Amino acid sequence: MGLDLITRVAALIAVLGTAVVYGTDVFCAIVLRPALASVDDRALVAVIGSVHRYGDRRMPAPGVLGVLATAASAVLATVAAHWAQAIVAGVALVLLLVWIVLYTQVSAPINRQLTAAADAGEVPTNARVLQAKWDSIIGARALLQGLALAALCVVLMI
Repeated sequence: MGLDLITRVAALIAVLGTAVVYGTDVFCAIVLRPALASVDDRALVAVIGSVHRYGDRRMPAPGVLGVLATAASAVLATVAAHWAQAIVAGVALVLLLVWIVLYTQVSAPINRQLTAAADAGEVPTNARVLQAKWDSIIGARALLQGLALAALCVVLMI
């Protein structure tokens, strides 16, 4: 199996992993965010706390797979001196790393707070503030994932 084929297989795996996270972020941005705006605070905490409980356990697998496969495709394209592929895969990797920073610094702490409140059957007084802060970056998260996904598709095409 040639290095070019291995690079493309890594990029394909990256597309699949990244697409899962991208789809989830887009769903949250265009469906979940407005839906949660129309429920009371108790329902907000119960629903979104449960969503984050499962999401934070299950979403790392495709996310990590996407990032690792993106890094692999960038490295493999570099080793093969396929500079266009290497640059585009590198751009995708940077976009995914920025997404990770946004997630770990903003979203994940809020997820933990809302999950803990849901588990305890409590409604924090700042539940809407927490959700508004989470909502404020979901568009950026979806955009970063979408751009990374598009870049990975370009890696497959060139």
